[in-house]
Amino acid sequence: MLTIDGSYGEGGGQIVRTAVALSVLTKQPIEITNIRAGRPIPGLRPQHFTALSCIRTICDAEVDGLSIHSTNLKFTPHDIKPGTYTFDIGTAGSMTLVFQACLLSAFHSSEPLTIILRGGTDVRWAPSWDYFAHIFIPLISKIGIKTDIKLLKRGYYPTGGGEATMTIHPVEKLLPFSAQDPQSFTEMSGIIHRANLPDHISTRMKHAAIKTALKQNLRSTIQIEAAPSSSTGTGITLWSESEGTILGSTVLGEKTLSAETVGETAANHLIQEIHSGATLDCYAIDQILPYLVLAPKGSACLIREISNHTQTNMWLIKQFFPVDFEVTPQQNALRIVVK
Repeated sequence: MLTIDGSYGEGGGQIVRTAVALSVLTKQPIEITNIRAGRPIPGLRPQHFTALSCIRTICDAEVDGLSIHSTNLKFTPHDIKPGTYTFDIGTAGSMTLVFQACLLSAFHSSEPLTIILRGGTDVRWAPSWDYFAHIFIPLISKIGIKTDIKLLKRGYYPTGGGEATMTIHPVEKLLPFSAQDPQSFTEMSGIIHRANLPDHISTRMKHAAIKTALKQNLRSTIQIEAAPSSSTGTGITLWSESEGTILGSTVLGEKTLSAETVGETAANHLIQEIHSGATLDCYAIDQILPYLVLAPKGSACLIREISNHTQTNMWLIKQFFPVDFEVTPQQNALRIVVK
């Protein structure tokens, strides 16, 4: 049984979700110790519990220590069982993080598998729904992953209540991802979402983002989506596509931030990625790194910086696979090659 130190590096829930997903993928039993040991509330939180419960169910795993606040977990996977599954996080915990963990676990299934999930779609410390739908999913589709996703209702902190579905289709072969040269980004797309807030909030946010992008000669198309929800919330996700890749940025609205600040910040983050010469933004690399490793050798990309999340993910992946990551400076970016 492979032992993983859950307090290593960034030491968050990412280690638990990714380790369990890779356990299913490799059929390697694991034990995770010191789960979130350095966090104010150590151990598994509701969103981690839901993600692991989903994965346990779809592969009929044997699990010891799966409970909220647990700091030690033993997980022995079995084969994926195709079908349709419904799970409810029960809080505003991130649905996108749960979907990502399930997708990494189950894309090698022999038949399609559908997950219906309830919880938070746009919450702090997690990819927004629109980042998941318009950046993460299109990026991994370039590697050969096939999914269908549908947003039914958004959910915000504190009540959640969002709902979405994801169908994972079997994949015969993954493809290497190679984006080793800076690319041309001339247009910016985006979505602003809001619930239980006046129209002018999203209008001001949109104008601020467009004004910021115009200063960098980026043409912009931003949609506004307004729908009722059990909690109040708003946010913006922006992205820019080249021939070979997508860069993204997302900012969640907060009471202490003006609409203009949210729009400007999101646009400036995207512009910063573009100017660095990156071909994957610093959040995307963390999320798709396991797929780059699972694809045929030779995947490569440029990133603006290596976050603590990414460093932790690199360490974790090397516990499962005999791989390495070559990191070399290239002008204002870092070139990463999977070896």
